[in-house]
Amino acid sequence: MLESVELSLSEAETLLRSGVTGRVAVSTPKGPHILPVNYSVVGEHVVFRTSPYSILGTHAHRTTVAFETDTFDHERQRGWSVLVRGRAEVINDAATLESIHRIWPPRPWAAGQRNLHIGVRLEEVTGRRLGSGWDPVREATVRRIV
Repeated sequence: MLESVELSLSEAETLLRSGVTGRVAVSTPKGPHILPVNYSVVGEHVVFRTSPYSILGTHAHRTTVAFETDTFDHERQRGWSVLVRGRAEVINDAATLESIHRIWPPRPWAAGQRNLHIGVRLEEVTGRRLGSGWDPVREATVRRIV
């Protein structure tokens, strides 16, 4: 069995800020949904883009959601996961949107109009790493530097 190690807030935020893809969990009247997104972290928010009529566009605004990003190396049986819980808000302030696009605009991979920006405040950030003797930041296969 591999050792599970709690990440410090600093380690968790470093991994969170270096990532590109993750999943958002949102509650709807039909039950919970978990959806993949491309994201960026700007200031104290995880930011992603979606369609106004999508599940996230319809149900995330002004609710508490969970966001997770992670990486796993199945061959070496190690990995890490960072979880953010926070209130999701639609971002429509022109100055904030300009700042997001200047720093690092989230770039959706899926086709279609994804012009609704949603930010999840970093209210609670936790993380864990499986396995010891390795640095997940240094060994990340995808590493965004803002």
